[in-house]
Amino acid sequence: MNSTPDQDQRPVMVITGIAKRLGYAMAEHFQQQGFQVVGSYRSLNPNLEKLSRLNVEMIPCDFNDQHEIDQFIHQLTLNKRPIRAIIHNASDWLPDDCEQATNQVFHRMMTVHAGAPYQINMALADQLTQTDQQSDIIHITDCVIERGSAKHAAYAASKAALDNLTKSFASKFASKIKVNSIAPGLLKFNDHDDETYRAKTLKKALIEKEGGFEEIINAIQFILSSDYMTGRAILLDGGRHLKTL
Repeated sequence: MNSTPDQDQRPVMVITGIAKRLGYAMAEHFQQQGFQVVGSYRSLNPNLEKLSRLNVEMIPCDFNDQHEIDQFIHQLTLNKRPIRAIIHNASDWLPDDCEQATNQVFHRMMTVHAGAPYQINMALADQLTQTDQQSDIIHITDCVIERGSAKHAAYAASKAALDNLTKSFASKFASKIKVNSIAPGLLKFNDHDDETYRAKTLKKALIEKEGGFEEIINAIQFILSSDYMTGRAILLDGGRHLKTL
């Protein structure tokens, strides 16, 4: 992971899971806003070429693999650069009835969504305190942290664990490092989602539309600009929490 002189002048923002969807949108936006984004990706994607042209630094990492987590942390700590923010976005979404054994599903969800962020936060704490201003850790969780999920119980539990880590790290790292989370509901459908699924999903919220990745980006910008909020979760679920189960 080499950097140029221009890159060395930018405040560093670490974003996990930048290859597609929300992660790609965040990496593109914040690189263009003057940050030096350092991002992880699990598999190759055409978006990576676009991010490379923007000088985003990219590190391959599967957060279900401890060796790769160790290597990712090694790369980030190699030059001891000050870090302005870490955004934990890397995610997986396995249903409880998938072909994998239930213990494997639970372990994978907990490792990707809670274990890896825990290790990264602990390892990069010193670099987060080297900036001239407060730095930030932002966990991207899910609105299911409040409701649970009948079909994705392991996923919901792992995101709830990440939400709890928000509170623990906010206390542990205060006041130089602020730690908050964002819990989204529907942001954007996948291209392969059919109309029946889309209609059913939209009905689950009071505001029956896609939120869009901009909602998360705007929330991140608010958190970065605040010097007084820590240990809190911003829910962006279109009022889904007020609908009956």
